[in-house]
Amino acid sequence: MAINLTKGQRVDLTKGQPGLSKILIGLGWDPVNGRGGGGFLGSLFGGGSANIDCDASVILLGENDKLRKNNDVVYFGNLKSSDGSVRHTGDNLTGHGDGDDEQIIVDLNKVSSSIQKLVFVVNIYNCVKRKQHFGMIRNAFIRVVNHTNNEELIHYNLTDDYSGKTTLIVGEIYRNGNEWKFAAVGDGTTASTLGETVRSYT
Repeated sequence: MAINLTKGQRVDLTKGQPGLSKILIGLGWDPVNGRGGGGFLGSLFGGGSANIDCDASVILLGENDKLRKNNDVVYFGNLKSSDGSVRHTGDNLTGHGDGDDEQIIVDLNKVSSSIQKLVFVVNIYNCVKRKQHFGMIRNAFIRVVNHTNNEELIHYNLTDDYSGKTTLIVGEIYRNGNEWKFAAVGDGTTASTLGETVRSYT
C-alpha cells in the first residue's frame, strides 16, 4: 500500500525496499474546466484560451544543490540524462485523461555518484503569452512506483492554492548515506520557464 504524504514530509524510499532500483515517477494534473473560458472546454467551444500544456522535468543536482552541466536537466527536449539513469517517456500536451500525464523512469543504481538530488519540476509551457497559471490546474500529484512490479510506493497530492504560480517544485529524491529518500515539496514559484528555474540551481 502506498504511503500518502503531505507537504513537507520526507520518507525512506530504498531502506524498506531492499533491491529497489528502477522506479517510475508519475506526475498528473487536470485543467479546471470552464474558468474564464479557458482550459479544454473553453478551447473546444471557442472560449479562446489554449490548452494548458504542463511539462514535467527533472533537475539532477550535485554537491550543494548545484547543477553540474546542462545535460543534467531531463525534459521533453532532452529525454535522457547523460549517465542514462533518468529517462523521460515523452510530452503530454493537454493533461487530459486519467492517471499519469507524464512519466519519468529512474534507475537509482545507475545515478552517477556525483549526483546527490533529483528535483521534479512541473511548469506551464508558454505561460506568459497564454496568461496561464497553476490556479487553472487541479488534482496535481506525484507518485513513485516500483517499476518491476508496478506497486505504488508513494503518493503525494498537491493541495495548496497555486493561483499566480507558473512553476511547481513537486518533489525531490535525494541521497541519505547509502539510501535514497523522497521529499514532498509542493512549492509554487513565478518562474515563467524551465530555464529560469534551472538557473536558480547554478
